[in-house]
Order: sequence, then structure tokens, then C-alpha cells
Amino acid sequence: MDRARRQQALTLLPICLALALSLTAVSSSYWCEGARKVTKPLCLDQLHGKNCIHFRRSNSSYGSKDESQVVLYIWEIGDDKFIQRRLHVGLWESCEENLNSTGERCRSFRSVVPTEEQGVLWLCIGAEVLVVFLILTSAILLGSRMSCYSCGFNWLKVDASIAILMVFAGLLGMVSHMIYTTIFQITVNLGPEDWRPQTWDYGWSYCLAWGSFALCMAVSVTVMSRYTTARLECSERQRVQKSTQHPQYGFPEPETSQSVWETGAAPSSAGHTFLNVPGKVSMC
Repeated sequence: MDRARRQQALTLLPICLALALSLTAVSSSYWCEGARKVTKPLCLDQLHGKNCIHFRRSNSSYGSKDESQVVLYIWEIGDDKFIQRRLHVGLWESCEENLNSTGERCRSFRSVVPTEEQGVLWLCIGAEVLVVFLILTSAILLGSRMSCYSCGFNWLKVDASIAILMVFAGLLGMVSHMIYTTIFQITVNLGPEDWRPQTWDYGWSYCLAWGSFALCMAVSVTVMSRYTTARLECSERQRVQKSTQHPQYGFPEPETSQSVWETGAAPSSAGHTFLNVPGKVSMC
């Protein structure tokens, strides 16, 4: 029994890990990362602007108030006039770095997705949330399985349910990941001009989501294998118990060497003859 509990504990660990990976992936905004080319802003700091020449030109005349004007000379041309603004996108929002100040500027990812694809996006989000729910349900069932010491048939059904739930979670996650990839590629081609990245790649959240998928499939195979083995063992144990409770008794052969009948010599008054059987008298 301790060996079985250790196996269940080793199975619960990857389930919890898959749940943590899936939750992190769903809540983060690093499914895809990219950059887009934007024009550099003008010299923000007039005293210490980069790539700018500052000098003050006086417009004062005799007897009038002194007035000055700052002249900026910028010599950047071609690609030097542009800068790469990095952005990262998740299921819920899209964030890009703010060049005018520190921090990021975020907006809803649904706002940049084409209108005809927003329904598919909600379907993808719903599938990801359902994956989290299925993994959580499997963890709860396995936890309750560990708290019981019995290996009855009902608990074997629980193991089978865990395997089925994890298979569904893995397959559903795989489909939702592929749907999200398609939606993002469509948005890159048809999205608003002020959002489209020129270069992009998958982020660490996307890798975590696929890692959760791999763990779900591995756990389902492990639990189903253990369920099959335990079911065979229980069936064999029940067969042995039935054979011990209902033994097949053998009946001895009758002894032919001993005579069962003993004939009597005293005739009856009615002309009948009595046969003396040990413990029994019969009349023929």
C-alpha cells in the first residue's frame, strides 16, 4: 500500500506542475514577442538630447527685451531615423514599450484582432480556461484517491477518470494553442498599422503552455497504465478468493470389498424373508 501511495504522489507532482504552467501561461502576456519600426521622437531633453546640436540664437536688439531661441540640428537620415519598439502579446492584452517615458503601454489584445476573428479568440480563451479546470479536477480526484487506502473497483474508476480528464486537457490545450497561433498571424497581417510587428517570435508563456500539454499526456499514459495493472491484479485476487470460498469436495468411491447386505435365516410367518442391514431393517 505504501508503494501505491508513493506512485500516486509521484503522479500528483506532474499534475500540479502542469496546473502551475497552464495558469502562468493563461495569465501572462508573453505568448508572442516582437518589434516594430517607429520613427524616433525629437530631442526630448533640449539640454542633453541625443544626436542633436543645441545652440541659442539671440533675437534681442538695443533697448528691447532679450529673447532667445533654441535651434536643434538632427543629422540622422535613412534607417537611423527609426527605432525598434518591442512588444509582447498574450491572451488578454498587448503591451509595448513607451519611448517617451519608462514603463509600458498596454491595451486589450481583442481591440487589435480583426472583428471577424474575435469570436475565435474567445473560443481559444474559453478552451484555455477549460484546460485549467480539467487539470484542477484531476488533481482533486487524485488527492482524494491518495487519502483512501482501499483499492476497490470504484477507486479504479477514479484512476480511469483522471486519465481521461488529462487526455482531454492535453488535446484541448493543443487545439487552443494552434488556434491562438493562427489568430496572431492573421492579426499581424490585418491588424492596425500602429500595432503590426515587423518581426516576431514565440515567447516563454507559449513554451509553458506546450510544456503543460506534454505533462498532461505523460500523466494520462502513466495513470492509464497503472489502472490497467491494478485492474488485472484485482481481478486475479477476486478469482483466488472465489476459489478458496467455494472448494470442490471429492466424494470417496464406495467400498466393494465389504458386504452391505447380510441375509437372515429366520423366515416370517407370512412367508417373507427379512434382510438385516446394519442400523436398518428392510423388507423385500
